[in-house]
Amino acid sequence: MSTNRENQNRNAMSRQSQTDGTSGFLVTIMVILSYIAVVLTFPFSFFFIVKVVQEYERAVIFRMGRLLPGGAKGPGVFFILPCIDDFKTVDLRTVSFDVRPHKILSKDSVTVAVDAVVFYSVKNPTTSVVNVVDYRRSTQLLAQTTLRNVLGTKSLGEILSDRENISHNLQLILDEATDPWGVKVERVEVKDVKLPVQLQRAMAAEAEASREARAKVIAAEGEQNASRALKEAADVIAESPSALQLRYLQTLGTISAEKNSTIIFPLPIELLSKWVKK
Repeated sequence: MSTNRENQNRNAMSRQSQTDGTSGFLVTIMVILSYIAVVLTFPFSFFFIVKVVQEYERAVIFRMGRLLPGGAKGPGVFFILPCIDDFKTVDLRTVSFDVRPHKILSKDSVTVAVDAVVFYSVKNPTTSVVNVVDYRRSTQLLAQTTLRNVLGTKSLGEILSDRENISHNLQLILDEATDPWGVKVERVEVKDVKLPVQLQRAMAAEAEASREARAKVIAAEGEQNASRALKEAADVIAESPSALQLRYLQTLGTISAEKNSTIIFPLPIELLSKWVKK
């Protein structure tokens, strides 16, 4: 069994080497013919062999279907051979896209609509062309599914109050997943969390009830402190009858000033002190 497998592997390797040798020979012939065509059609061929890429771009060159050694070309001027060379330009600048709102069922069974924005850039132009068909669309689809999966493990309170950590976790997950594509996810931000109308009303009623309860507690504490202060003032006044008379006169003066009325004293104030003592 093992001998047969070894023989099969050797045969496959030999066939592959023969294919590679034949392919290499054909590529060599095509390259020589391309150079001859360029020389014969010069200077018209100059406009077909000279290409330019910007500072923020790189060109990945394929020669008869195979990746040209040496990596991506650019920035600046590079040369290609007509008919046998093909190239794809990759933009290295940071790109952003919006993750459209998705209805997500949170951990505590609340349906919310969440949208986000993702910032990414290409770090390896060759990998982004060879390893994935369309890295832009693939990154967008991956961001949508990752957002749904991550937020599905969070409760509503965590989604509303812990956006920074959620965004950081999304960025780490996306960056790790897009690394084989030559893409670097730089930042992820959760933009908005939309709640159902009924839930908004319930949360508003709960917040209002909480504020009313807090106001009642504060009012009760104020009345308690005021009653203690009044008790202490009453104890001080009770210890001095003259202080009571002065307070009585002060109260009468305040009433007369506010109401603009005449006050008649039926009895001398001194007689009231006996009743106070009793």
